[in-house]
Amino acid sequence: MAQQHMLVNGEATLARSGATFERLNPLDGSVATVAPAAGPEDAVAAVQAAAGALPAWAALGPGGRRALLLKAASALESRMGEFATAMAAETGASGLWAGFNVHLAAGMLAEAAALTTQVQGQLIPSDVPGSLAMAVRQPAGVVLGIAPWNAPVILGVRAIATPLACGNTVVLKGSELCPATHGLIVQALQDAGLPKGVVNFVTNAPQDAGAVVEAMVAHPAVKRVNFTGSTRVGRIIAQTCAKHLKPSVLELGGKAPLLVLDDADLEAAVAAAAFGAFANSGQICMSTERLVVDEAVADAFVAQLAAKARSLPLGDPRLGPVVLGSVVDMSTVQRCNAMIDDALAHGATLVCGGRADSTLMPATLLDHVTPAMRIYHEETFGPVKAVVRVQGEEAAIACANDNEFGLSAAVFSRDTARAWRVASRIESGICHINGPTVHDEAQMPFGGVKASGWGRFGGQAGIDAFTELRWITLQTTERHYPF
Repeated sequence: MAQQHMLVNGEATLARSGATFERLNPLDGSVATVAPAAGPEDAVAAVQAAAGALPAWAALGPGGRRALLLKAASALESRMGEFATAMAAETGASGLWAGFNVHLAAGMLAEAAALTTQVQGQLIPSDVPGSLAMAVRQPAGVVLGIAPWNAPVILGVRAIATPLACGNTVVLKGSELCPATHGLIVQALQDAGLPKGVVNFVTNAPQDAGAVVEAMVAHPAVKRVNFTGSTRVGRIIAQTCAKHLKPSVLELGGKAPLLVLDDADLEAAVAAAAFGAFANSGQICMSTERLVVDEAVADAFVAQLAAKARSLPLGDPRLGPVVLGSVVDMSTVQRCNAMIDDALAHGATLVCGGRADSTLMPATLLDHVTPAMRIYHEETFGPVKAVVRVQGEEAAIACANDNEFGLSAAVFSRDTARAWRVASRIESGICHINGPTVHDEAQMPFGGVKASGWGRFGGQAGIDAFTELRWITLQTTERHYPF
């Protein structure tokens, strides 16, 4: 069992009320973590600490911020074993997924370090004689980052890395499902020597989330909010931000289609589909949720993918290496079981896997899925995947777009020009040609459309999101006025 603390102004703290909450291991119900159950007063204290540290951090030169972020990247990687232990205990994640998280998150900190010298402005020609007109990017202020449990290191770091690079200070609100994992990120940043108050960390019990978030968003010092999580909660965050006129970046749910056209390299498509569908047991916003396959190659594709799915090791990640560990809780099992039952009742075929009675869920494929079935439309967020057979390119595109979400997608075809045309018509923020739907790089503009959210993390798009663009003029000659 881990005893977690919050971090406010560089000091490890508990909730002022003394209240705590427990995160239980999803496999055996043992207590994984005891964490402070912050209230609104604790949340406001964290924002005030960030506000107090803002002037000095914003004034620090890019070289100073870069050096500290690079140290943080190394400190994060040095805690690889601790992250693997915490993720297995709190969310049932495999060691493979934990290692992937830490490696990519360290790269995000290194990329953020490189961005410190890329916060650039613009000289704009003015019609006023002698006026030097500039568009200047400046730190926005305090940034609130709200991170989820499913890719906890990647998404926890993403919530704060670019904001820090741009000269903002931050408050990270950890997930109720992985407070110790998110706490390790903050410890790594402290190991790197970030000044007090630059990074603050708050944990809360599930029932207090609304009040805690409302208190922080409402605080005048908070100038930007970013949230990664479900579309249901994202709508609430968006409404809260709108009420207080706070700009937000929202990365929400997905139902990513992988299109296998009739000329696809099936071996490559199967490899990408297996990775995209079953990495972290399908609990990734970009997870391949719909396998949209041309009838001409569907039998061969499904047979090969099923063989691959059956071979994936499943087990308790605390006992040894696995690909499929535990899903996060029994509600995932119940949701996926209900979708399996519904699909079979409406004529789908179970190819491999099936219903589960514990959080150790097998890789499951349902073939001949149609729009009459829940799984066609709803996000499973588990290792249960739908194969939709279509006839021709136009039908594949129509199927890909027949959904409220629009985060990631993929298209497989040996004809790259054809694949590019298809990709350009898919309604998603991200699309990979001959690659998996699950892919992220720190320098890329990451985000979705439709019910998958708005705004972009990463690279120049991240700088734009977490800085304030100001118009400043300097009059270099005498100016003449009409009166």
